[in-house]
Amino acid sequence: MPVLESYKINPKIKGPRVFGPSEFILFLPEIKEFLENKDFTSLKDLLKNIHSIDIAEGWERLQAQEKIVIFKLLTTHKAIEVFEDLRFTEQSFLLNNLDNTELVPILNEMASDERADLFKELPRKVMKKLFSVMKDEEVEDVRQLLSFDEKTAGSLMTTDFLSIKKDLSARQAILWLQETYKSKSSYHFYHLYVLDEQRRLIGLVDLDALITAPPDILVKDIMFSPQTIKIRADMPEEEVAQKFSRYDLLDAPVVDGQDKFLGVITIDDVVDLIQEENTRQIYEIGKMQPAGGQEIRYATATVGEIIKRRAGWLILLLILHVFSGWILKNFEYALSTVVALVFFIPMILDTGGNAGAQTSITIIRSLATGDANFKNIWRIARLEITSSLIMSFIVGIVAFLRAYWLETEVLLSLVVGITMMSVVLVAILTGLTLPFISKRLGLDPAALAGPITTTVVDVVGLIVYFKIAQLFLQALR
Repeated sequence: MPVLESYKINPKIKGPRVFGPSEFILFLPEIKEFLENKDFTSLKDLLKNIHSIDIAEGWERLQAQEKIVIFKLLTTHKAIEVFEDLRFTEQSFLLNNLDNTELVPILNEMASDERADLFKELPRKVMKKLFSVMKDEEVEDVRQLLSFDEKTAGSLMTTDFLSIKKDLSARQAILWLQETYKSKSSYHFYHLYVLDEQRRLIGLVDLDALITAPPDILVKDIMFSPQTIKIRADMPEEEVAQKFSRYDLLDAPVVDGQDKFLGVITIDDVVDLIQEENTRQIYEIGKMQPAGGQEIRYATATVGEIIKRRAGWLILLLILHVFSGWILKNFEYALSTVVALVFFIPMILDTGGNAGAQTSITIIRSLATGDANFKNIWRIARLEITSSLIMSFIVGIVAFLRAYWLETEVLLSLVVGITMMSVVLVAILTGLTLPFISKRLGLDPAALAGPITTTVVDVVGLIVYFKIAQLFLQALR
């Protein structure tokens, strides 16, 4: 009986990063032909020469039965790599359609972090069933990784690593490594970790340092301190990304509150994290549901998914812009008295919106990278306020000249110029303060600051425009 047959699966977008046509897609006609002719020997030889990520990318172009046949033809190592890079819905399909003898090697030999991501999405009943056929140590490993909170270093790490004793010589360490790595060929590591008897991390050894070291030198004499780069398991994942960026890390050790070594975070997981974060911020700035950095891929997207991701923001922004209509209604007299005031509303609001967006995007990005924080907020404020005063003056002059060129009316042009100066100043200050306020409240600055900045600029811009116009109304008639 398929293990997931009676469960509704929530799709999880993960897996292949698409950079162009893959080998699998290019060879798809030959693959289909081999399948149709049942030439499995030729198909198996062809699959050996196609990268696993390319197979995962083209997986959804196959029919259900074709997927099962191709997966069974893959070597165990390649099958694991392909399985790790598939979407959760495709992983679920294979879990439903492979028997235990085919599943167990995959589940036991998967990278520990990828396996934890899979089990995180499975219903509890299915998880228990799979645990019953897996090795005890792998089951315990999954449970440990699932115990860490989402969005923390512990949820990112893998427990696949190699530790070494400090009293080995470089020659002994290399021989030990050669022997050990035969059974750990799926590991990708850049450091060896030196632990004491209590599993506390006392040092790291670069592989290149080990290889080039004199044969008789001891590991403890070439290891370096982990203090700078080690990461607490409860560290937020955005801080993990910042640390990797700051120190140009390829991997980093993870420890608990008692400084005991737990596992390793590798650069590939951080790259995925940064990609998800960038995607999330782009979608939020574009007023779309970010869905945790989940990309919309047109190869698999549905109309319902696109509507779900976009419609909510459109409705919210439509509601927020009710204020603009209300202001126009209240200043109907001024508009009817001096019709030319209408001509410059789009210019004023668009320029204000652009000025606010420039500032808020800069602040949001700086908050994400750690360049901006509450410790240096006053320096940032001084920079932005000074620049806003200068920019508002420049833009105000340009707006005055444009209005005068169109209407040849000095007072009307003055109203437009003063309004433009005020709106740009308000927009920049709003774009500066709202991201920090959002951050202080524990909200996402990218999600909240963008639409509110636009609404504030529109509302304040219209009020300022018509209030200034009222001052000059008698002369403008």
